[in-house]
Amino acid sequence: MENIELHKMRENYDSSFLLEEHCNKNPFLQFKKWFEEAAQSNVIEPNAMTLATVGTDGQPSARIVLLKSFSKDGFTFYTNYESHKGQQLQENAKVALLFWWQERQVRIEGIAKKTDRESATEYFQSRPKSSQIGAWTSPQSTVLPSREALDNRYLEMEQKYNSEIVPMPDYWGGYLVIPNRIEFWQGRESRLHDRINYTLVEDENWKIERLAP
Repeated sequence: MENIELHKMRENYDSSFLLEEHCNKNPFLQFKKWFEEAAQSNVIEPNAMTLATVGTDGQPSARIVLLKSFSKDGFTFYTNYESHKGQQLQENAKVALLFWWQERQVRIEGIAKKTDRESATEYFQSRPKSSQIGAWTSPQSTVLPSREALDNRYLEMEQKYNSEIVPMPDYWGGYLVIPNRIEFWQGRESRLHDRINYTLVEDENWKIERLAP
């Protein structure tokens, strides 16, 4: 196998900058601005985010999930509650989120709590029927005997709900990540990046600080 010279791989960020006076005092509005700019650019799936969790064994685990909504209350995603991430969140509600948008990243730390069943059901029913059936098909994070077994299970569920509304499984739902820290990172030249950090001081009041890159 040819050796890839990783030490020579680097990008120079020189297209933008982030100063304190450019930042909204409300981190959710600052996130909204950056998210909209990412969505209007050529970023693939700007709502894709890394979710990091840690269970009682202390072993961190990270994976990509999709942000489905955000507001002043927090950031919402949906999943199987019986999955590995769901088990870790049951053991430890502290999480971290990471968005990567080419020359920008947003880091979020906070507490995850389950959304109410009504809003989760509303979102579930808005999904394509194939995705709804997929939620019934996959015992997420468990060992499978084969791909064929999964495909056969999908066909069974597809036939079962062929002419019916697919109900939301009891083990499926949403999480709202309530942040206490949000950092906006803007790539700059010479690796002297801009890092603006928001820390929650009290209800809806945020302390804004610049961090060294």
